[in-house]
Amino acid sequence: MPKTSWDELPDEVHVAVRERTGPIERVEPVGQGFSSQFVAVLDTAAGRCFVKGVHRDQPLVWTQAREAAVNPYVVPVGPKLLWRATTTDWDLLGFAYVPGRSADYAPGSADLPLVVEAMTTLGRIPCPGIEVEDAVERFGGLLDDPADAALFAGTALLHTDWFHTNVHIADGVAADAGTGDGRGGVHVVDWAWATRGAAWIDPACWVVWLGFAGHGPYEAEQWAAKVPAWSTASAHELDAAALALQRYWRSTEEEHPNDWTHRLRGAADRWAAHRLGR
Repeated sequence: MPKTSWDELPDEVHVAVRERTGPIERVEPVGQGFSSQFVAVLDTAAGRCFVKGVHRDQPLVWTQAREAAVNPYVVPVGPKLLWRATTTDWDLLGFAYVPGRSADYAPGSADLPLVVEAMTTLGRIPCPGIEVEDAVERFGGLLDDPADAALFAGTALLHTDWFHTNVHIADGVAADAGTGDGRGGVHVVDWAWATRGAAWIDPACWVVWLGFAGHGPYEAEQWAAKVPAWSTASAHELDAAALALQRYWRSTEEEHPNDWTHRLRGAADRWAAHRLGR
């Protein structure tokens, strides 16, 4: 999505943000993020904050409300939401700023154990009674047998979007120093696709992203298996996940053809072939 700069935002947005932060001393644009039109780090009288915003005429504006609703349940693994500002045309969220970098999923990366810790912690969070996606509908609907949709049912709060930029490694954290709880360790951001379902779904989703980063299917499964929730899935359930994710990424590539979706579809194809021989 094309990005909008701070100077291009309407004056009413500037006023709404300053009401929550005080004077703004500096705006540092952030290039990453697919669903937000405005992404930046603000230096303000109240301290630094990370801000993401979407114009209210955009189809994905609903993601702002979803993130705001989920946030209280995922702190401290997810950065704390400090404020939400809505105007006539814009919806913005301001989060506590966490200095650091995106995770590295490449084979041999010291970040991989940190991701396992964070995913393990998240796997223990029950899904609250808020509106989120339902894994039975979201993934089960991609299978041939409607009865198999029930395989994805569960009560865990899932992230499901394990793009490496959604896993934030705090500055100075090494593989043997991660806390896995968001206190100086790993933060998981961007909860737009929060989903209620079986706890093993998150590590299954991660398998595709690991394949995207260069792991073979067997090696990717070995890392996913370090997350305790993985062991709660039967072989049949993991086979169903591989097929559903293969179809999901094929559909995504068709709708949004680019190098990223092509590589993700390839990673999903390789995992499905590994599990299903197809």
